[in-house]
Amino acid sequence: MKKHTLKKAVASAVLAGALALGAPAVATAYTPPTPTPVPAATSYTVAPGGSVTIAFTGFAPFEDVLFSLTGANAQSATLATIVKAAVETTTLTKQANADGSVSVTVTLPANATGTYTLTATGTESGVAATPVTITVATAAGAGGGLATTGSDNAALLGLWVGGGALLLAGGATVVATTVRRQRQNA
Repeated sequence: MKKHTLKKAVASAVLAGALALGAPAVATAYTPPTPTPVPAATSYTVAPGGSVTIAFTGFAPFEDVLFSLTGANAQSATLATIVKAAVETTTLTKQANADGSVSVTVTLPANATGTYTLTATGTESGVAATPVTITVATAAGAGGGLATTGSDNAALLGLWVGGGALLLAGGATVVATTVRRQRQNA
């Protein structure tokens, strides 16, 4: 009986030692994932010459964040902080708040067209937020001049190419059939 109790005591001591020595190794092996900063929304619609303020959360506290705006005439657009300190360029660096949040105001140029993409990247962490798409609003009937009527001939290109291919294939079949018949009759 004493032999059996001694085995249990030794096994318990070995297990306790393994747990005591192994716990710090397991605890240091886990690295929590770096959160991806997120914008309040991933798409906005803004009129030419209009502005929108976009807020991001999830950056490191007091981390510098590099904003970059790309799109048609983006050189004429401005990126500004909440306090409206405009920077006449397509990039701006601003420091995140203590909670990791940061906002930027995007003002599109008066001749803005298409879509723009705003990116925000932490300069210390290198972590990038989900890109934001800014679509330029178009007014119904905008553009002045005459209304667009008729059709776009470029849209018919596929029809013309497909029809031509069918005609060529049909012509090749007729020629092949004629040659075959002439060889059989000869």
